[in-house]
Parts: sequence; C-alpha cells; structure tokens
Amino acid sequence: MRSFGPLGLIRRRTPDIKSEANKRGAQARPTERKESMNDYKCFIKRVIVSATVVIFLSGCVSVAVSKAPSAKTETVWLSSLDLEKMGSGWGKNVRIATKVVQRQTFSIGGQKFTEGINSRANSVMYIDLGKKAKRFSAYVGIDDKITWATGSVKFKVYGDNRELFNSGFMKAKEAAKKIDVDITNIKTLILTVNSVGARNRRAYADWVEAKFEVVGAKPKAIDRPREKAVILTPKPGPKPKINGPKLFGVRQGRPFIYRIPATGKRPMSFTAQNLPKELKLEVHTGIIVGSAPKRRGEYIITLKATNAYGTNEKPFKIVVGETLALTPPMGWNSWYIHHHKVSDKIMRDAADVMVESGMADFGYMYVNIDDCWMKKQEDKPYRDKNNAILPNAKFPDMKAMTDYIHSKGLRAGLYTSPGPWTCGKYVGSYQHEEIDARKFAEWGFDFLKHDWCSYRAIAKDKSLDELMKPFKLMGDILKALDRDIVLNLCQYGMGDVWKWGGEVGSQCWRTTGDLGLSPSFYYIGLSNAQHYEYARPGQWNDPDYILIGWVDYIRRPDSKSQPTVISPNEQYAYMSMWSLMASPLFFSGDMTKLDDFTLNILCNAEVIEVNQDSLGKQARIVLQSDDHLILAKDMEDGSLAVGLFNASEIEAKMTVKWSELGISGKHRVRDLWRQKDVGTFDDEYTIKVPRHGVVMVLLRPVG
Repeated sequence: MRSFGPLGLIRRRTPDIKSEANKRGAQARPTERKESMNDYKCFIKRVIVSATVVIFLSGCVSVAVSKAPSAKTETVWLSSLDLEKMGSGWGKNVRIATKVVQRQTFSIGGQKFTEGINSRANSVMYIDLGKKAKRFSAYVGIDDKITWATGSVKFKVYGDNRELFNSGFMKAKEAAKKIDVDITNIKTLILTVNSVGARNRRAYADWVEAKFEVVGAKPKAIDRPREKAVILTPKPGPKPKINGPKLFGVRQGRPFIYRIPATGKRPMSFTAQNLPKELKLEVHTGIIVGSAPKRRGEYIITLKATNAYGTNEKPFKIVVGETLALTPPMGWNSWYIHHHKVSDKIMRDAADVMVESGMADFGYMYVNIDDCWMKKQEDKPYRDKNNAILPNAKFPDMKAMTDYIHSKGLRAGLYTSPGPWTCGKYVGSYQHEEIDARKFAEWGFDFLKHDWCSYRAIAKDKSLDELMKPFKLMGDILKALDRDIVLNLCQYGMGDVWKWGGEVGSQCWRTTGDLGLSPSFYYIGLSNAQHYEYARPGQWNDPDYILIGWVDYIRRPDSKSQPTVISPNEQYAYMSMWSLMASPLFFSGDMTKLDDFTLNILCNAEVIEVNQDSLGKQARIVLQSDDHLILAKDMEDGSLAVGLFNASEIEAKMTVKWSELGISGKHRVRDLWRQKDVGTFDDEYTIKVPRHGVVMVLLRPVG
C-alpha cells in the first residue's frame, strides 16, 4: 500500500528494522545489533537529506541515493523569436503591416544599446513560455531617430491576465526604462505598445537588451488569440416591427423616395396615415415616392405594417426645409471591396442584396459608388460635347442604374474630386463643378462624396479659406439643384473641418485619414470621438466606413477579398462606437459574402436606434485611458446610451458611475446587443468587459 509523505515522497510499508533486530533477542551479538541500528539511522538520514530511490530486498534495506542534477538556466533573446507574430494590437493590417525591425544598435534618450528590436506603435506580441521561464528583462523607450513624434507611447507586460509592468507614457528623447519581472510559472506573456495621438502610431518603440531566463523549452511567439464569433443579436420575430429614423429631411418640391424599414415575415402590407398628397405609398413594398411638399413645415405621419402575425405602427415626421440628413446616413460603399473593379452590375447586385439580406429592413438605404467610375487619365475623351463628365465602359447607362436602385426603394450615391484627378487617377470635377453636379442630378444620384485628392496641387496654401473654397463651391451648387444630394466632404480633418463643414453646405465630413490605411479602427474612432460637440442633425462627424465581413485591403488588380482581420469582440466594439458617435453607417465589405455573424453586427435594431436617435447628439467622452473608454449618448426620450470599451489585452471589470453621467437615482439597464434587461441599479453599473470588447447598455430612469 502506498502513502504520500509531507514532502511528496513515496513510502511503502516495510518490515520494521528495529523489530527485526529485537527478534534476534539476546542471542544477537552486540556488534550485529549495533550494525542494524547504524543501518536504520543511515536510512533515516538519507531519506531526509536526498533519497531518490529505495530498494527493499527480502526485508533487507539497501538505499540508492542520487542528487538531482541542477537545471541549466539559458538566456533567450526576444529578437530570436518569430517577429512576424508581432503586429497591431487590433489586427494586423494586410496593406501596411506593423513593421518590426531587428537591429544591432539602438539609441533611447541618448543611451546606446547593442541588441534588440523595434516596432511601430501600436503593437502586441503573444509569447508561449510554457511555465519554463524565470525572468524577463529589457529596456524600453522611443527610438531617438524619431524626431517628429510629439505624443506618447506606453509599454506594458502582461502575464497570464495580470499586468506585470507598465512604463507609463513615454515621450521621444526620454530615458529608457528598465523592465525586470519574475515570470516563474507563467504560461503566456504579452508585450504591448500603445500610442496617444494618430501620428504616434508610426513611432518606433524599442525593446532593447530584451531577454528571457529559461529552464527547459524556449519561449515561442504565437498568434494572438481570436475568440469564437458568438451571435448576440436575437433574430427578428415574424411579427412586423418598423425600424429606422423617426424623421426625414427634404427640400421643397424635390424628388422623394423612402423605403419603410420593417422586419417581419412577408408578405406584409403598409399604410401611411396623413401622408402628404404629393407622395404615394406602394402598399406591398412600403416604398414612398413622389415629390416633397412645396410648403415648408413638419408633416406627421403614422406608418403601419401588417402581416399574418400582427400589426406595428410608428410615428414618422417629414421635415420640409433646408436641412438634409437629419439622422446619420446609412448604406453601403464600394471602395474597400471593389476599388477600380467597380461596375454597373456590382452596384445593381449590391442593391439586390441590401434588400434580400434584410439590411434595408433596418434602415440602410444608400448604394454608393466610390472612386474609379470615371475615365482614367489616358482614356480620352473625358467629357461629352457639353463638357459633362463621362463614365467609363463599366457604366454604360448611369440613369438606368440609378432607376434600378430607386426601384428597390433605395438611394444612389457616387464620388468625385474638386481637383483635376481623383485619388485613383481618374477624372475629377475641377473647373467643371456645376456641369458635373447637374449631370449627377440628371442621372438621379442622391449622395456625393467629394474627395480632396489632387486639389492639394490647386490650393494656394493651407489657409482656412483655401481649405473651404472647393467645398463651399460644390455645396452652393448642390443647394440650387432640383434634386436633394447629400454632400460628404472627404479631406481627412484638415483645418478642423468639424467646425466649418456645415457652413459650406455639407451634411457629413471625414475627421481623419482613411481607416483602411490604419492598423486599427479603435484609434480612428478615438480621434473622431473628440469632436462630439460639433455633431448635430444634418451635420455629422464621419470616421470612415465599417470594414467587417470580407474586404480587400490590398487593392491590386489580382487581389481578392478576404475575411476581416478584426476579431469578433472588436467588431462589436466597432459598431458600438460608430453608433454612439452618431457616425454615418456605411458598410464597405463584400455584399455577396454576408454571413449571419456579420449581419448580426450590422443589423441590431436597438444599436442602430441609438445611432438614428432624433435628438442628434454624438456621445460624449466620460472616461478615456490607454486601455478603457466610456462613451455616453443623450437620447431624445431622456434615456442614456452608454458604451464601455476595453482596449486592453485582458478581460477587465469596468464601472460607470451615475455621478460621471450627470444622473441620479434608480435606472433600468438594458443590454442592447443581447436586447434584454439586466436589472435596476443605483449609483453605478459594473460589468466584466472582454478583451478588445464592449458592453453597450441603455440606462432608463425608473418612473
């Protein structure tokens, strides 16, 4: 029978040595008894000291003792690991993958180092230690060759979901900081660098003299974890439910088209009580067409949808005046999936899918061509006999295409540049702005993206007047047309466009560079979030498109779409942030490869309702750190939409306090992604937020 001693040594019940000696009695010679006792004492001593093997033979004890060899400690340099595994913390961008360089000489704050690596901030690296490492040491800082970085970066080391080191924010030219952490029994180590400010994403973050002290297997760089794609949004039931905004802005007498967004089992019939006489409703499709009333004012309509499972109704206000896009525009754009390959067929197919997939039932309505629909520089003539712009051969009949999109109850959009050439080197509208705008209206377009591109060579300088000039020109032209065309400025936030975009006749404006050229939507979103005070009905901050599902980052003639590198948690965070920021919601992925998970992200009625709220507020920043962000958006009905974002590499418990939100008393909390109430809370709400994830809730005062 076996038993385990207090040190874990195996003991076996064996003949007692002292008893065996006693059995020999007085006949045993003194020397024999002495030898037996010596054997016993020796045995006890050796077991206590270092016994490793005990052999018992016929009641006689023989002890084999061997001292375990001491394990050899080995030094493994971080630079010897697979550096391809180090990439952006929010998904490695295929087009501009985070650059990691191994060098022999480095300089941080004037101090020279002879070994290490550097990477662009923001970066992350996962390392499997297998519980074989003892210590990790390094020096960290911004490489001295960076002279333009004015912000900060922060280095962190995590071990099995615990923070082991935090450098605090470090600036260029600052002295290196020492890392020396005990990593005994840690399985997974995570090294991260986070930046503050968009420019500092390109700062070179140095890990120098970085090494592991290990016993046994060497550390191994591994891929970042990717959680399972769990669908949180409940599918709509068979009963009708009318979604979309509560109001819609139009100018007097302009063409009008609106498809009532409604979920539920088809066939379904629609009615619109108090619909102005200039408008007609197609009963079986829910499409309203005609012309806007010629008298300014608000027209209150009651929309109703009915099927075999019941009826649902919703108030809807048509506001006739000068303000378009009273809620953020929603739709699809061709750029990040089709680029120069866009065609008439692709646009028609996208319109079909918008309806068939159910996206239109949640309020998506614009089907927009981006760059590359015009002729290229070498493909003359660029214009017709009246100097109006000509489409290329992939678009044989623009009017027929927009008519097709309109027949679905949707709206059509396109793209141009105030410069002579677009960003893709196709023909722009420079010195032909009015004739082109009139052609766009004649073709039947409802949305125009106006992209700075080659106008940088036209502008005299970077003064505010020069930045505003081309956009005011187009804005004034569009106002005078006999068709409403929403104007989207794309000039990357120059001159604080959020302060004057509305003045030049635009309804939305890009606040940053292209998101697709950035390693992370999160940092673009953070930049956009700073400008919340400037958003209002008809004037929206635009942080670029929603790039989930299948996308094409590479943009080569032979490139193909591929699944987004953004993880499932990050996709929830992405859509939550854009909705809270009252951003235009334009999906720019592959419409032919929509799966249930992607549709679950794009088509949550309660999340979209936050974006489309009639009050028109952009969420304000309640808390912002390098790891955590809390946004809060005031809603028309007095409720408050709140997003708790965890940007760190580990799950985090987050708390939002009522005092921080400017509210008090009991509030019901509803989880918007799961569409269920989670309870009533006083003073604060605390929840675990997953790595790179979000919890998005609605707080409604009790009573």
